[in-house]
Amino acid sequence: MRTYRELFRQPEFTPLFLTVSMKSAAQTVSGLALGILVYDRTGSPLLSSLAMFGPSLAQLVGATTLLSAADRLPPRATIAGLGLTFAVATAVQAIPGLPVGAAFAVLLALGVLASLGGGVTYGLLNEILERRGFLIGRSVMNMSNGVMQICGFALGGVLVQALSARGALLTGAGLWLVSALVARFGLAPRPPRATGRPSVAETWRTNALLWSSKPRRYVYLALCVPNGLIVGCESLYVPYEPQQAGLLFAFAAAGMLIGDTVVGRFVPPAWRAKGGSLLRLLLAVPYLIFFLNPALPLALAAVLVASIGFAATLLLQEQLVALTPDELGGHALGLQLSGMLTMQGVGAALAGGLAQFTSPATAMTVMAAASVTVTLALERGLRQGRTTAEQTRDHAGAPRATT
Repeated sequence: MRTYRELFRQPEFTPLFLTVSMKSAAQTVSGLALGILVYDRTGSPLLSSLAMFGPSLAQLVGATTLLSAADRLPPRATIAGLGLTFAVATAVQAIPGLPVGAAFAVLLALGVLASLGGGVTYGLLNEILERRGFLIGRSVMNMSNGVMQICGFALGGVLVQALSARGALLTGAGLWLVSALVARFGLAPRPPRATGRPSVAETWRTNALLWSSKPRRYVYLALCVPNGLIVGCESLYVPYEPQQAGLLFAFAAAGMLIGDTVVGRFVPPAWRAKGGSLLRLLLAVPYLIFFLNPALPLALAAVLVASIGFAATLLLQEQLVALTPDELGGHALGLQLSGMLTMQGVGAALAGGLAQFTSPATAMTVMAAASVTVTLALERGLRQGRTTAEQTRDHAGAPRATT
């Protein structure tokens, strides 16, 4: 599957695509609004960063308790139910006078549930599309995420100015409701992908099984750690440029869109291995320029170029799918998403803490340097993992995996 026309002809892909798009728009609008609201009330770069990206830390809790349900619940009902839950919770955050602590408590609960939502959604994507269609399907989802972030940050900035941060939060709640309705009435009912009762013990058992494979372990680390450190840089856009943070976020989203479009549609398989290494370095290196505390135009250019490197995630996800059995697909992808978002929360916390005692520009430089270091350290293990995945595909005649 190599064309967008073939992709959108697949049954159920379009409603799933629309569901994920509305979800991304909702997260973007509400996240920006809450970050600005917390910064206005506290003046703290750390709390502002955690308001936007801190919920990702709670993904670790969900990844260790809920993920066994990702393949054991009916996808349509689960996705729609989670969308409705997020709509109500986002509306609660817009209540006037809600204490900052209460807002963070809601974020914590949503972060735990989000780990399940990611596993169910991308497990369903892997079920709808054959394995060879996963890369282009996931790239289109990422492209949509980029477009929705561009539009969402622009819309969020306008709504904050025209209404208020609380008005923008209510708009985000409405978008969550739309995503729930599209899932409920657009997706077909499907049985769970795996049998058995979900439990914490089963979640731990499967996590241990997935993590026990050395090739998968390197892929997981490469997906989570460098990415999370760079999101720490992004979490400082508000304190770095309080009046133009939405523009910085929009340029970052545009870079992601460019990278996902090129890699997902135009890069041939033979080039993906070499390109992945370069993309992982591209993700971090441009942020080193923040050592010079650049003016807005140069900062926008650096953010745009660096964000193209997020397309490396696509290639690593394809490698993860090739190394994972079908019946564990939802759990494996959910674990990857939860781990990545958890590290993004860690990155936001580290960056915010550094900025609290130094400056946003200094903290961004340190986080970028750390990302480059980790990327280089993981490269040898990733090369070995790619060889394993290629041997598995060649032996089976199609992308298959062993535990």
